[in-house]
Amino acid sequence: MTKRAFNYSTLWSNIEREATKRLIGYMSRRDFMKFLGISAAAGALVRYAPGVKAARRPLPGTLRQGATTTERGTLPNGVASGDTTQTSTVLWVRSTEPGEVLFEVATDEAFTDILSSQSVEATDATIPVKVQINDLTPATPYFYRVTDAGETTLEGRFHTSAESGSNGLRFGVTGDWRGELRPYAVLANAVERDLEFFIELGDTIYADIPSIDFPGEQAITLEDYRIKHNEVYSERFGRNFLADLRAATSILATIDDHEVTNDFAGGAAPSTDERFAAFGDAPFNAERINQTELYRNGLQVFQEYNPLRDEVYEGTGDDRMEGLPKLYRYNTYGTDAAVIVLDARSFRDQAVPEIDTDNVLNAEARAAYRAAMFEPGRTMLGRQQVEDFKRDLLAAQEAAITWKFVIAPEPVQQMGWFGGSDRLEGYGPERAEIMQFIEDNNILNVVWVAADVHTTFINKLAYQTSADSDNIPTRQFEISTGSLGFYPPTGAALVDGAAEFGLLPAEDYAAYQQMSIAEKDEVLVGLFNRFVMGLEGFDSIGFEGASFNAELTQGSYIAGHTFGWTEFEIEAGTGLLTITTYGVPAYSREALEADAEGVLSRPVEVINQIVATPLTA
Repeated sequence: MTKRAFNYSTLWSNIEREATKRLIGYMSRRDFMKFLGISAAAGALVRYAPGVKAARRPLPGTLRQGATTTERGTLPNGVASGDTTQTSTVLWVRSTEPGEVLFEVATDEAFTDILSSQSVEATDATIPVKVQINDLTPATPYFYRVTDAGETTLEGRFHTSAESGSNGLRFGVTGDWRGELRPYAVLANAVERDLEFFIELGDTIYADIPSIDFPGEQAITLEDYRIKHNEVYSERFGRNFLADLRAATSILATIDDHEVTNDFAGGAAPSTDERFAAFGDAPFNAERINQTELYRNGLQVFQEYNPLRDEVYEGTGDDRMEGLPKLYRYNTYGTDAAVIVLDARSFRDQAVPEIDTDNVLNAEARAAYRAAMFEPGRTMLGRQQVEDFKRDLLAAQEAAITWKFVIAPEPVQQMGWFGGSDRLEGYGPERAEIMQFIEDNNILNVVWVAADVHTTFINKLAYQTSADSDNIPTRQFEISTGSLGFYPPTGAALVDGAAEFGLLPAEDYAAYQQMSIAEKDEVLVGLFNRFVMGLEGFDSIGFEGASFNAELTQGSYIAGHTFGWTEFEIEAGTGLLTITTYGVPAYSREALEADAEGVLSRPVEVINQIVATPLTA
């Protein structure tokens, strides 16, 4: 028997195919025929029917863990604030009751001193409403409440960022969640962590994978995308940990790809991707994928369902960006931190093809693959975003801001054949330009924060100036955060795939299956170092030989068997940074539905932790 080769593309397609197969397996023939015969808009009318009215309820921070959320009534997705700066925020809600929605902001929890009161009309039960609140005071906690025409009132809170000084900072990050795995058990401890903001780092829906509320293969219309977004922000089993969190802190959000469809290249021509080719004609006459109706629909609804300022690029002189949604964000938090949020999907050129499955172990084929990724002139971020990014990094360093967090939807660390062409690594000259700029300008304490890979990878960063040049080490490092809810996690699937393809001896695989999660993660580290980093000639994953001062104090450099989110905490005065990944054992939809109470009561545990001391020179 011929042994099959094993590569990232095969792994990823198997994961997503298995997820689709499991979803469809839950649908009876009757359900499927019903789905085919009913429009998305008609289905939405049923799903969005107004619920019972609810009285005022306490802030999420005062709710017991796992409290029921049926009290949300005609505000079923809860409330949220986002894009919070030193002096402004955006407030958000979706009401199923047509009519006036009142937003009130106060400095006290009892609302005795209301600073702002704004109303907006809710006209469509499927479309959220939002308002921007200005003239706020920096470094101040605020409370807000939202009341709709159905007389449901919900409350939330946010904290404006500091203008100066080291005040300390704590924020969280996660990405990648599927609606059928909600209410996302790993978030059960997030509200109590008292975060200043929380980042939703892409793949916030899976528009191209069937789900409970939308069992179609691909969302297309605005109504389709609204169903997908409503699904992931709705309660399940009487709980909604994500809505609790969104009410308790401010949100930053960006896309990866599944907000539109898998692995799209926004800057490429529609003709390069058959999924978009049909959308390249009238009425938009699109020359790029990011001008097609499919992209526009996906981005419009993403912006509707997140508490974001609806910004567009203006005056760029670049047709790949001009007039299109601007998700790039830059904000500072005193002298402790600057946060830069990137859009790595909307403006990119088409990725180079993945290496052929049969050639992963072929050194010449891998060299040709790397050479293709260094083709000059290709961009992932778009020139305007690259220049904005460099400008803001430099400004943060010149302002003596300690930590610079770069929020990128996909990992920037080198992984070679393991999906590298789809990430910044696949746009080699642009990656080298950015990393060299950071090093040449002595921009210190840059931490890249990523998602997408459904597994936590922690690694120091290096770059190449050409496909065959030596690796140049940097003082930067990266942590990718595991998925909030995508089964199976990539790490576990990688080990299973390695066993299937004969790369892991049967006796070792049998022993692996009996291990603890911590022990399984160590196996994963060994496999990754051997079959990814070792094959490509990269250093082993981790901090060995790093030129920054950071230490892994708990867990492993890879966490691939859990659902999780990651917390970043900066100590006031010292700037000491502690990065903690929280997790619960990954579970399937079958396990959740068979024993919801058992799954949702699993304790959230520390999976790994890093402590980093900032560099001063």
